Amino acid sequence: MAPPEELRARLAGAGQSHLLRFWAELAPAERDSLRAALALLPAEELGAHCRRAAAEARAAERGPPERSGRSMEPVPAEFLGSVSRSEPATLARWEAEGFRQISQSKVAVLLLAGGQGTRLGVAYPKGMYRVGLPSGKTLYQIQAERIRKLEQLAGKKYSTTCTIPWYIMTSEFTLGPTERFFIEHDYFDLDKTNVIMFEQRMLPAVTFDGKAILEQKGKVAMAPDGNGGLYRALVDNKILDDMERRGIQYIHVYCVDNILVKMADPVFIGFCVSKGADCGAKVVEKAYPTEPVGVVCRVDGVYQVVEYSEISLETAQMRSPDGRLVYSAGNICNHFFTLGFLETVAQNFVAFEVLREEEFSPLKNADTADTDTPTAARRALLSQHYRWALKAGARFLDENGSRIPEKLNLSGTEDPPAVCEISPLVSYFGEGLEAHMRSKAFYSPFILDESKIEMLEDA
Repeated sequence: MAPPEELRARLAGAGQSHLLRFWAELAPAERDSLRAALALLPAEELGAHCRRAAAEARAAERGPPERSGRSMEPVPAEFLGSVSRSEPATLARWEAEGFRQISQSKVAVLLLAGGQGTRLGVAYPKGMYRVGLPSGKTLYQIQAERIRKLEQLAGKKYSTTCTIPWYIMTSEFTLGPTERFFIEHDYFDLDKTNVIMFEQRMLPAVTFDGKAILEQKGKVAMAPDGNGGLYRALVDNKILDDMERRGIQYIHVYCVDNILVKMADPVFIGFCVSKGADCGAKVVEKAYPTEPVGVVCRVDGVYQVVEYSEISLETAQMRSPDGRLVYSAGNICNHFFTLGFLETVAQNFVAFEVLREEEFSPLKNADTADTDTPTAARRALLSQHYRWALKAGARFLDENGSRIPEKLNLSGTEDPPAVCEISPLVSYFGEGLEAHMRSKAFYSPFILDESKIEMLEDA
């Protein structure tokens, strides 16, 4: 039986006639399923998607930008802020501005959570993963508690009540499990009306020559349209309308797998607002020239992320007079947008460099891998909390009551001498710990949560 003429003509116009080559072999139910799937892909849009994917693949094959006639340059110094190279008073000013915007409920966070935990070896969304912390908390719980704490800090600072809406972009694979997980955990004590989940589109997987791929004879291979599909998903799901209704002006966008992420970071928000930026990116300094991380830079005058595989070794090794890598701004998928940018795509861009050990430890692979593992993520968080505790004046004891020697310079490949986990509900980023920890001794392992605060206050 031949496929419907209208369907054949539509796919031919898109250059995708091959999707029907097994039509005669399909059972009636399989034909109905394929016809229904293709009906969701307008011919013009399908053709454009396949051509665009092929063009991007060809562009990637052109090699390093500087070898393909394109002009590549680092982010100019005047558009690059830094935690480590800014004066404390400047950082404080940016933080105050960020808190001011948060206190007025003008800031939202937008989580990119479309990925499954396949590389982690689990069949559920990454946000539901536990890295083995003493508290047993998942990534979602840690992030929810950071939002709650930040609302409290901003509200207290400006004597008001404020809200940080949490928009969560899922995929076809993660929406259902994520919704159920949040319901089961009562939205981690957040107001559920301020947790807005929506789904990114699924698009056909495409070959290098621009042909949609059949996963089975009667099924088109589909995949989430990636982080770049954010803009379309915001429109399709009327998220921009919701933001405008709530009075949101600034949006912090991040990926679910970074256990150290500072959602709605007041310093970052304040820096971007103070600079009049439409969009911004947090970056970390590359650890070494050939580190496999994309670089934020300008190509032909346009800011973008150039993947490490697209940069020549000669360019990657270039250094400025102070010895720093010229192309050092490593991308960590952590962004600032104004609502206006998401609606119209304006031009004013800034980058903000933060310390890797404080703000970036992605969870991507199972512990059998060399990098980005649960062990590495757990170590990064516990090392950070150990540093916070020492700075607050705490000391730690082993099971025999003997003092554990302190170690300030952790290598990143070793566990801290003492295990101390600090709940985000106690401290968002190390603030306020002196009142609870100064000149006090704690047995390792130790969890500082709200219940422990009450005990310490009563002691």
